Amino acid sequence: MQSRVTTIAFRGIDAVPVDVEVQIAAGAVGFMVVGLGDKAVAESRERVRAALTASGLSLPPRRITVNLAPADLPKAGSHYDLPIALGLMAALGIVPPEALEESVVLGELGLDGRIVGVAGVLPAAVGANALGKGLICPAADGSEAAWASSDMPILAPASLVALVNHFAGHQLLSRPEPRMRQDRRLATDLSQVKGQESAKRALEIAAAGGHNLLMIGPPGSGKSMLAERLPSILPPLEPATLLESAMIRSVAGDLADGRLEASAPYRAPHHSASMAALIGGGPRGRPGEVSLCHGGVLFLDELPEFAPTVLDALREPLETRRAMIARANSRVTYPARFQLIAAMNPCRCGKADEPGHTCKRGKACADDYQARISGPLIDRIDLTIRVDAVSPADLRAPSGEPSAAIAARVVGARERQTARLSGRGALVNAECGADLLDATLCAEDDALALIDKAATERRYSARAYHRTLKVARTIADLAACATVRRTHVAEALAYRRTL
Repeated sequence: MQSRVTTIAFRGIDAVPVDVEVQIAAGAVGFMVVGLGDKAVAESRERVRAALTASGLSLPPRRITVNLAPADLPKAGSHYDLPIALGLMAALGIVPPEALEESVVLGELGLDGRIVGVAGVLPAAVGANALGKGLICPAADGSEAAWASSDMPILAPASLVALVNHFAGHQLLSRPEPRMRQDRRLATDLSQVKGQESAKRALEIAAAGGHNLLMIGPPGSGKSMLAERLPSILPPLEPATLLESAMIRSVAGDLADGRLEASAPYRAPHHSASMAALIGGGPRGRPGEVSLCHGGVLFLDELPEFAPTVLDALREPLETRRAMIARANSRVTYPARFQLIAAMNPCRCGKADEPGHTCKRGKACADDYQARISGPLIDRIDLTIRVDAVSPADLRAPSGEPSAAIAARVVGARERQTARLSGRGALVNAECGADLLDATLCAEDDALALIDKAATERRYSARAYHRTLKVARTIADLAACATVRRTHVAEALAYRRTL
C-alpha cells in the first residue's frame, strides 16, 4: 500500500515542493521517516501515531516507511505532521488518494488529533497557487492562506476528524476569508510631540524620500517619541511590498491571527540584540529584524550601545536592500528594504554640549562614545540632526500639526516620485542609483555649483554626494518643484553632518 502527498520546504520565503511518500509493507514492525529531516521531523512519528489513535484510528502492525523527497534537501519544522498523517490515511484507504492529489498540505498535529497552526502558511499558499494546486492547512492559519489568491481551493480544518468528515461529505468546510488588522498608525500622532519643529521637519523629509535618519540629543528630548510616530506619516504599503512583508513575518511565525496590516512595519530591537537577531541566521536561516521591517522602519535606540560588529553588519543590507544568510549547506536571501532611524545621546553621560554642564572627562567622553559608530555606517545615514531638550514653554504650548496633515504632504511627494521613477527599479528617492539619480534629478546650475563646492570643502565621499542630492530631490518634491533649486540643496547640506 502506497500513497503520495505534496507539502513544502522553506528556502527563505520561497516554498520548495516536497513529496511525502508513504509505504505500508510486510516486514518487521516499525515506523521510519527518512529524507534528511531535523529533530522536529523525526519526532513527527509519535505525534502522528498519537493523533491517529485519538481520532479512532490505529496503525497496522506492519513496516511503515515515510520518504520526504527530494532526499538531499534539508527538511525542518513540525508542518510535516499533517501530510504524513494524511499519507498514512490514504494508504490505508480511509481518505481517497485523489482528494489529496490537487492540494499542498502542511500542519502540526496535537496528541488529541487537533491540527495546530504553523509558521509559513502564506508563502506555502503562494507556492501552492504557483503549482496550480489548492491548500490544506490548520484552521488557525486559514485567513492567512486566503491572501494568496481569491479563487484557489483552501481547506482549513481544526482536526483530523473534521477533515475526514469533509472528504466523506458529512461536514463541509467553508473557504476561510482574508482578514486585516486595524491600522496601527491611528495609535500615535505627531501632534503629541511638543516643540521639536526642526526634528519634525527632518522626520517629514525622511518619510517622503525613504531616507535614513540619526537623531542626537540628551535624554528625555523626545527622540524615541519622534521615531515611534514616523509610521503615522508613512503611506500604506504597496500591494507587492505588503505581500512580501507578510510572507517574511509568516516564515518567522510573527503573523498573529493570520491578519495582514497595510501600515508600514516598525521594529525597535534592544541594543543587546545579536547579529543573528538583527540580520538573520540560526540553524534554519530565520529572518532578522532588517527583514521583519521590510517596507517599514527599523529604529535603533541608544545606537552606540549596540555591538560595533552588529552595527557594521547593517552596511550591506542598507545598500543592497536584502539580507543574505550563508551557511555551510544553504544560502538564504530575504528582502530587507527598510528605513534606518537611529537615536543616541551625545556622550555616555548624555549631557555633552548642554549649557551649564561640564563633563568630568571632558571632550574624551563624547569622542569615545561616538567612536563606537564606524565612519562607513555614518556615511550611509542621509540626515543627522540635533534634538535639543524641550523647554517648559514648549511643553505648555498647544499641540502642533497632526500627523494627517504631514502624511498628506508625504503622500504628495511620494506620488511625484512614483510618476518620475515608475518602471525604473526604485520606489522612492533613497533607492535611486547614481545613473537613475542623474537621469531624474533635474537640478539647476547654481544648485549643482553649491553642492560641488560643499562636497569639495567637506571632502564628501561619492556616496555622501549622491545621498545629499537625493535628500535635496525629496525636499523639492515636498515643495512640488519640478527642479532642484539652490535652497533645496542648502537645506540638504544642513542635514549632512559628521559626529
